[in-house]
Amino acid sequence: MSSAAREAMEYDVVVVGAGPAGLAAAIRLKQVDPDLSVVVVEKGSEVGAHILSGAVIDPVGIDRLFPDWRTEASPPLKTPVTDDRFYLLGPAGSLRLPNALMPSLMSNHGAYIGSLGHVCRWLAGKAEELGVEIYPGFAANEVLFDESEGVERVVGIATGDMGIGRDGEPHAHFTRGMELRGKYTLFAEGARGSLSKTLTARYRLDEGREPQKFGLGLKELWQVAPDKHHPGLVQHSFGWPLDAGTGGGSFLYHLEDGQVVVGFVVHLNYSNPYLSPFEEFQRFKTHALVRDTFEGGKRLAYGARAITEGGYQSVPKLVFPGGALLGCAAGFVNVPRIKGSHNAVLSGILAAEAAAAALADGRAHDELSAYEDGWRRSEIGRDLWPVRNVKPLWSKLGTYLGIAAGGLDMWSNTLLKASPFGTLRHGKPDHASLKPAADAKRIDYPRPDGAVSFDRLSSVFLSNTNHEENQPVHLKVGDLALQKASEHDVYAGPSARYCPAGVYEWVEPTDAKADQPTFVINAQNCVHCKTCDIKDPNLNISWTTPEGGGGPNYPGM
Repeated sequence: MSSAAREAMEYDVVVVGAGPAGLAAAIRLKQVDPDLSVVVVEKGSEVGAHILSGAVIDPVGIDRLFPDWRTEASPPLKTPVTDDRFYLLGPAGSLRLPNALMPSLMSNHGAYIGSLGHVCRWLAGKAEELGVEIYPGFAANEVLFDESEGVERVVGIATGDMGIGRDGEPHAHFTRGMELRGKYTLFAEGARGSLSKTLTARYRLDEGREPQKFGLGLKELWQVAPDKHHPGLVQHSFGWPLDAGTGGGSFLYHLEDGQVVVGFVVHLNYSNPYLSPFEEFQRFKTHALVRDTFEGGKRLAYGARAITEGGYQSVPKLVFPGGALLGCAAGFVNVPRIKGSHNAVLSGILAAEAAAAALADGRAHDELSAYEDGWRRSEIGRDLWPVRNVKPLWSKLGTYLGIAAGGLDMWSNTLLKASPFGTLRHGKPDHASLKPAADAKRIDYPRPDGAVSFDRLSSVFLSNTNHEENQPVHLKVGDLALQKASEHDVYAGPSARYCPAGVYEWVEPTDAKADQPTFVINAQNCVHCKTCDIKDPNLNISWTTPEGGGGPNYPGM
C-alpha cells in the first residue's frame, strides 16, 4: 500500500452520497448562501447508478426546493397516481381490500410514480447549476478525524485509492485517494452505509434507541404490452407466497411509456434460514393477479437494496462534532407507506439549513443541534410518529393479526392523535432472528420458467453490475472459522439464499482428502444491497466500499 500523501481540498460542506438526501442538502445550502463551497462525492459510476426505489414519490420535498418543477419542459416525475389498490393474496386467489378501510395517511393521492434514479439525475443538474461540485465514481471509504480540546471531530472524508491489486499492492494504474475536508460533513449514504455505521458506533449514536430494523427490497423494470399497461395504477399486496410468520409484501406500479415496475420486500427479521427473498419474489410473479401483466413483456432491469424499517423509535442521534446523518442513513423510511425519498429530501433541507446557519455564525466542526432538535417537530416527525407501532405489531403478531392491529393503530393515531399501545419496542436485531437449521423447514422453490420468473445470474446481468476484478474483495469476513462453525454448520449457509445476487456459496468438498467446505465470495456480482452486513447471524460479514465506480449501473430504477 502506498504511503504517499493524499491531495486535500477544502470546502465549507462535504456531502457523502448523491441520493435524494445528499443532493437536497447540497441544493439547499446553495439556495441559502450561494457563496458556500459544497462538494458531493458519489460511489456510483454516475449519479443515479446505485439508486433503487419503488417508487411512488410524495413530492413534498421537491416542492420545497423547486415549487415550479411541474411546469418544466421535462419534469422528473410525469405519472400521477390515479388508481390505488390493496390486495391480500392466497395461493389460489386474491381479495381486494376496500380503500375506505385504509387510514388517510396510506393514500397515494397527490403522489407520482417514477424512477428515483431519474429524480436524482435531475436534482444533480439543478445542484450543478447552483455551483455544487459533484464527483461520481469516487467512493468515500474513510472518515477524517481531528482531536482538539479533548473532542474528536469529523473534519471530512477520504476517497479510496484506485488501482490496488487483489494482493493489496498498488499496480500500474494506481491513483491515490483524495481528502475532501469540510467545516461540516453530511453523510447521506443510504441504508447501512459503511461510514455511517462506523460513526454510529464511534459516537454511540444509537444509545437509548431501539435496534434498527431492515427489509430487503427486490425490483424489476418491465416493458409490457400496450393493452396491459394502465398508467397511474398503484398496487400493493401482502400474504402469499410468504407464510403468516414472515413479514413482507409486494408493489406493482405502472409508469409512463409502457413500463411497469414490480417489486417485493421481505423483512429481514425472518426466522427460517432456508428462506430466499429472491426466490419468494420470483414465485410472487407467478400469481394469477400479476402474471398476466408480464406475459409477453420484456424484463429490462433488476436490482436489490436494503431498506431501513425501524422508524421513529430507531432513529439514532443524528449529529456529532463536525457532521450529521441524513435520509436512509438516519432511518427515515415510513414503512407502511413504503416511502422514504420524501423524508430523505426533507432531512437534507433541514440539515442544510442548520449547517448554513452555523456557518453564518462562524462555527465549524461542532454539533448541528438545530437539526437534531428539530426533526421530530418537522414534517418528518409528523410522518413517522403515527406509524411507529406498525412494524413492531407486524413482527410480534404476524402478517394477518399484525396488519389488522397496525391498521387500527394508524386509525387511532389519525383520529385521536394517540395510540392504545403507546410506543412499542422492536426487540432483537434482525441478525439474531434466525432459527438453527435443525429447527426449520426446508423450502423447495420451483424452477424459473424463463417467462415471468428467472434465476439469479440472469437477473444480476440486467443490473449491469461490474467491479474491477483485480481489487481486494470488499466483503470482509471477520472470522472464517466462525463462519464455518456457525453460519454453515448451525444455520445451513443462509448467505447463499439471502443474497439476491449469488455472491456467496458454500462449496462442499469433492476430494475425499478434503473435509471442509469452502466459503466462496463472488464479489463481482455484488449489487451493494448490504443484506450480508445485516443478516449474517454473527455479524461476521462487513460490507465495505469497493473501488469507486464499481457496482450496479441501474438505467432507471
